[in-house]
Amino acid sequence: MTESPPAAAYSLRELAVYFVKLGTLGFGGPVALIGFMQRDLVEERKWIAEADFKDGLALAQLAPGPLAAQTAMYLGYVHYGVLGASVVSVAFILPSFLMVIALGWAYRRYGGLSWMQAAFYTIGACVIGIIAQSAYKLANKSLGRDKLLWLIFAAAAVVTIRTESEYVLLFLASGLLVWFVRRPAGQTTPALLGVDPGLLAIVFLFFGKAGAFVFGSGLAIVPFLYGGVVKEYQWLNDRQFLDAVAVAMITPGPIVITVGFIGYLVAGLPGSCVAALGTFLPCYLFTVIPAPYFKRYGRRPGIAAFVDGVTAAAVGTIAGAVVVLGRRSIVDWPTAALALATTGLIAKTVPEYWIVLGAGVLGVAIGFWGSA
Repeated sequence: MTESPPAAAYSLRELAVYFVKLGTLGFGGPVALIGFMQRDLVEERKWIAEADFKDGLALAQLAPGPLAAQTAMYLGYVHYGVLGASVVSVAFILPSFLMVIALGWAYRRYGGLSWMQAAFYTIGACVIGIIAQSAYKLANKSLGRDKLLWLIFAAAAVVTIRTESEYVLLFLASGLLVWFVRRPAGQTTPALLGVDPGLLAIVFLFFGKAGAFVFGSGLAIVPFLYGGVVKEYQWLNDRQFLDAVAVAMITPGPIVITVGFIGYLVAGLPGSCVAALGTFLPCYLFTVIPAPYFKRYGRRPGIAAFVDGVTAAAVGTIAGAVVVLGRRSIVDWPTAALALATTGLIAKTVPEYWIVLGAGVLGVAIGFWGSA
């Protein structure tokens, strides 16, 4: 496991700059962010091989923690090892973390952010369009013409839509199914590889548990957070919690960064830092520790088949999430029209951040006009 990473066609600084930009301007949540990584790093710049990208996506689906952040960490690991994963982690997470701290300060100072809900009315629909376009591209690229993979894709999408949840057992079963179908005859089953310190400790342990035991995309952590933050510890009320989720949706970067906003409301800047550290540390460890094994053994036919099955289920879950989120964000004909318009604008290569910015301004204007 001490072998040197393969030579890269890019510097670590270039990769860090890319992820700073993605963390600053990448709207649309985990599905869209992963789509951007594949488009930019695999298809256009060709910094990352398609096989490495699929390995990273599969590992992120199998391990607990936020999907986009773990995929980014793995891509940093591909050519630069633990240092690359560490640099990418900071570059990707820090921009949106600083944004939610600023919004948390404004929220506490001014007693809520009414404009945020107005902006979310249009941004939510815009985000659905971004996610749908990303899911479409990801499916076509990852599944090709393999009927079995498309069948798994469809099944995972239906399960996600019906249950509004993601199940790691579904990914494991999908991987095993593809391995079973593709395995050579006679092969056996594979072996799978100023603040109260007490309050800060509780915050760290709670968010550490969230990062260590919640699977799937960043949105999968929301029900877990609600049960602890609102129901168990009563740190926030329902309105504050919904505002925290809205903050995550209207800021770029990983949606799970909402933990920074929640931590700020609970215990100020120390609470924000502790909550973010507790959430992201487990997913970092769950990425860099098994990453060498994925790189060494991931090209074996049996492992490759397993990864293909997991990838198909992951992409199907992502497609199902478009429907689940669309039910909450597309609430009338204007939001439906905006979602469709967004997919068209992205197809014409209009930058996503300009689309989201325009949608946010439109939403605030509508809210102001309605209250005038």
